[in-house]
Amino acid sequence: MHTMLSRLASLITVAVLWLPLGEAQAVPSFARQTGMDCTTCHMSWLELTSVGRRFKLGGYQLMKAMEEDAKRPVVTLQFDDNPPLIPLAGMIQASDTHTANTSTAGTEPAADFPKNNTVLLQQFSLFLNGKLADRVGCFCQWTYDDAARHSSVDNVEVRFADEYKGDSLQALYGLSLNNSPTMSDIYNTTPVWGWPYAGPTVAPAPAAGTLINGGLAQESVGFTAYTLLNRTLYLEAGGYRNADHFFRLLSAGVPKADVVEISGTSPYYRVALQQDFDKGRQSAMIGSFGLSAKKFIDAGSLSGPTDHFRDVGFDAQYQYITDEHRFSAMFTHINERQELNASQAAGGATNLKNTVSQNNAKVSYYYDKWYGVSAGLQTTKGTADALIYNTGAPVGGSVSGSPNSTARILELNYLFSLTGAQTHRRDRIVLQYTSYSKFNGGTTNYDGFGRNAKDNNTLYLLGWFLF
Repeated sequence: MHTMLSRLASLITVAVLWLPLGEAQAVPSFARQTGMDCTTCHMSWLELTSVGRRFKLGGYQLMKAMEEDAKRPVVTLQFDDNPPLIPLAGMIQASDTHTANTSTAGTEPAADFPKNNTVLLQQFSLFLNGKLADRVGCFCQWTYDDAARHSSVDNVEVRFADEYKGDSLQALYGLSLNNSPTMSDIYNTTPVWGWPYAGPTVAPAPAAGTLINGGLAQESVGFTAYTLLNRTLYLEAGGYRNADHFFRLLSAGVPKADVVEISGTSPYYRVALQQDFDKGRQSAMIGSFGLSAKKFIDAGSLSGPTDHFRDVGFDAQYQYITDEHRFSAMFTHINERQELNASQAAGGATNLKNTVSQNNAKVSYYYDKWYGVSAGLQTTKGTADALIYNTGAPVGGSVSGSPNSTARILELNYLFSLTGAQTHRRDRIVLQYTSYSKFNGGTTNYDGFGRNAKDNNTLYLLGWFLF
């Protein structure tokens, strides 16, 4: 207990040293612009409410009322000021990670997990988020990762939005330019904004995943068109290409040799049915999304044969939101079909065709907007392939060549304010525990070096601070 309290104190100390103290909430530039508390747009950030979804669909345009001819500051960190002309904000994540077993069976130096059991400046981000002009807004993020000692462009979206109101049809519609599939989505069920909203970056993670789940993040440029019809039917379609030439800005800081290159345009779709009821206290959604992409096997290469990935996802969400009690449940299933012509020919895959499927389910409850608990289950299943998954390495390998993994996650949240302004919940402490019953295809000795799935169980303490 003493160790945990010491770590918590260290996290807050890191924040106090780095954090400019001003009144703000949510992504604070949005709060400064709208004049609303973060809990209006978020069940508990990041998860959007129906108001938050409407704000994003509308291109981040909503402004709080100002006196006629009121002067707007160029930049401000104060909540009580008029909305600034340049909507800047910032974020600090300081964390401490403890993995159950940091041994690598003597095949590597003893300090194979050098960032475990130490306070780490996990992430420092700057945002340009909010209204830029009439009908044009943005969510633009730059991030420094202290574990990697590297900075780069993070999530980026520029959005044009408008509205049509007729006798029988109301439509919010617009265009999104972004750098990651599902970045533009308004629900928290798709990969970019999916739960858990933060996690350890220095703990082992299952080897397998689908391409749409981060495989093209910050490495592509997408252009999509969307509409919400009569507040019920959401439709979005577009495509993603390599972020090259002028659009290289959308992957700035990502080493060219590490960028995944895709062939041509990869089509993307999103469809959802949503309904608000009980005077807005409850909402529900069911939907589907997908991506089809042909990927070159050599990083940085734009020639030669390709592998084809077809990802289809199905998702659902339910929310009940009042001032005192807040509850949400969500589920996402992604199935990927792989045709590995290029990889098999190059000796990088055993099978010509593989599948990978991922499930992510969670429930959350918040009391009085301050105290929260979430529980989730994540599974990965797929075709065994010795050349892809059996890397022969400890910790990250799979002696069976199977990608199957199962994780259970329990998370506690406490929201507060470092400034003492108790109506502005801009900061939080997260305590998260991840337990693996299967990891990279096995329960015991999954890597061939004696490591068990439970050795990767992780306790994660995070201080998350916004300004």
